[in-house]
Amino acid sequence: MESEAVNPIVPEPPVVRMRDLVFRRNRRTILDGVSIDVNRGSIVAFMGPSGVGKTTILQLICGRLRPDEGSVEVNGHRISEMSSRELQSFRRHIGVLLQDGALFTDLTVFENIATPVREHSNLPEALIRRLVMSKLNAVGLGGTEDLMPHELSGGMARRVAFARAVVMDPCLMLYDEPMNGLDPIAVSTIRTLMRETNDALDMTSLVVTHDVGEMRKLADYCYILSEGKIAGEGTPQALCDSHEPNVNQFMNGKVDGPIPFNYKLSEGQWGLLD
Repeated sequence: MESEAVNPIVPEPPVVRMRDLVFRRNRRTILDGVSIDVNRGSIVAFMGPSGVGKTTILQLICGRLRPDEGSVEVNGHRISEMSSRELQSFRRHIGVLLQDGALFTDLTVFENIATPVREHSNLPEALIRRLVMSKLNAVGLGGTEDLMPHELSGGMARRVAFARAVVMDPCLMLYDEPMNGLDPIAVSTIRTLMRETNDALDMTSLVVTHDVGEMRKLADYCYILSEGKIAGEGTPQALCDSHEPNVNQFMNGKVDGPIPFNYKLSEGQWGLLD
């Protein structure tokens, strides 16, 4: 009796795929041969000292910057080869949360969250209101829709910005220091929203942060950048246990190590951009 053939499990391709990425600004080498894979449904953190190109990676992923060498692919599409119109369509599927929230100061909470919907859809007003209110309720701010940004606390403003970022149910979320400047309760709230929303909507999230403690609670995988390269990668716990000097110094907050207090310029390395 012939045995039945067993189909091998083919791993799903990564949502974000970077290969041999080089990015320069004038004579500054910001990223130098970086290769990264981000799996679907995961929360991946980009960490490292200030000025090593973490935010630059997010800008390359959303097409605001183009690499000098190498490739950036999202869901199999090479970003650097997209036209302006293709990039505009592509960005509809990406949510962005900046560290200051970047709310429109002259719009109400409701209008802030409704703005991406009005920009990228033709939904009737009744459906827009239902969608906005569902996102506000999801972040625990039902009843604040008529408030202005200056009437919100820092934590509330960050939650409104979060609701705006996910109102279109993006497949990819980009966070740039999302917990910066918040009190411990607000930090826990944002972290919980990030995890629950990522899992509930089957999103993939990329987080730029310096907060090692919070990433140990949130991230599935981390990349540590140093001097324009990947100094280490792995789970947060594995990186905390790493014996690689750059990784160990950063993850454990050590004063002594290869990362200097005073940045020393070298030839071809004229300061790095974050």
